[in-house]
Amino acid sequence: MTETIRPWRELAALPDGVPTAELDQLWAGLETVRAEDILGEWKGAAFRTGHPLCRALDRSGWYGKTFLSAFEAKPLICRAEDGSLFSNLELGGGGEASLWNIEFRGEVTATMVYDNRPIFDHFKLLDGTTLMGIMNGRPELVLANGEYFYFLLERA
Repeated sequence: MTETIRPWRELAALPDGVPTAELDQLWAGLETVRAEDILGEWKGAAFRTGHPLCRALDRSGWYGKTFLSAFEAKPLICRAEDGSLFSNLELGGGGEASLWNIEFRGEVTATMVYDNRPIFDHFKLLDGTTLMGIMNGRPELVLANGEYFYFLLERA
């Protein structure tokens, strides 16, 4: 008997937590995407799994990501107190990122590689204007209790 996977919008709207097992199931059924197909501006949101990055991104005013080209990706677009948007280099370890097509969990998909940190954000399609992301990398930097950080991006 196959478990039913809740729709991603329902999972994203859960304020009190999403089991990572459900997000892994959702991820497994999604289509991969090529790096060159995700250029543009994206508004981000975290799936509420209890991962500490959820709170950290909220505090930073994280807005989303901007992919200008394969070698010019801005992973941490944040909103300043005056409402303007800026690339938060400090939060990103002093750098930005680039886009590549990299294998993750047996599939090649668009992946953002941080310039100054051993961190990768892998992306798959939720629908025509929305991506699901999983942050991967050095366990001490990205895992919380052995679990990844999960997020989504919607075209801005």
